[in-house]
Amino acid sequence: MTHVVLEYSLADTYLERRGEFRAEHLGLLEAAVERGELVLAGALADPFDRALLVWSAGSEDAVQAFVAADPYLANGLVTEWRIRTWNTVVGTAVPPAAGR
Repeated sequence: MTHVVLEYSLADTYLERRGEFRAEHLGLLEAAVERGELVLAGALADPFDRALLVWSAGSEDAVQAFVAADPYLANGLVTEWRIRTWNTVVGTAVPPAAGR
């Protein structure tokens, strides 16, 4: 099975500036979860320099649409981003024996 991973590189000022844009950003994420597109999302801590968003298989268009609408990206909280396919083998989001 595959998932799609969106990786964000976060600005040094991310923690100080995110509050202004957080409600809109979280709203976009929650809508993607409700549509069954987004599996997990969050920032890596200590240091808060990256965020990972894991999307369901076949969600490349949804990821592109999210990136285009995300206020974190539009307002410089995200300095770089990339989308990668993740070949997942084990976990609760992977059917038993898939990919083995």
